[in-house]
Amino acid sequence: MSATPAGTAPESQRSLGADAVDVAIAKGLDLDGSPIPPAKLDLYNSVMALEAGRQRSGVSNTMRSRIVRIGAKHIAQDELNQMLEAANFAPLKDKEIAFYYGSK
Repeated sequence: MSATPAGTAPESQRSLGADAVDVAIAKGLDLDGSPIPPAKLDLYNSVMALEAGRQRSGVSNTMRSRIVRIGAKHIAQDELNQMLEAANFAPLKDKEIAFYYGSK
């Protein structure tokens, strides 16, 4: 088994985690190593530039939004709602329930 250089992830972990996609986009390569078409990169970068300039409503609101958006993919509705309330975040809103947990 070969050693992994400091600061780099083993091959099996390079396409895992929240940062993997950001790293791939920055390199202009998909997770499988194929190039991302320039038109897709240009559109993505244009939209992200708009988002970067948007006024934020606060870290807590952003954290809750991310928790709901990502948590809904992995956690049952009732459990996520309980977790939000236990952490003193607002419970799931009707529109979030409809969007994330509606007819699947």
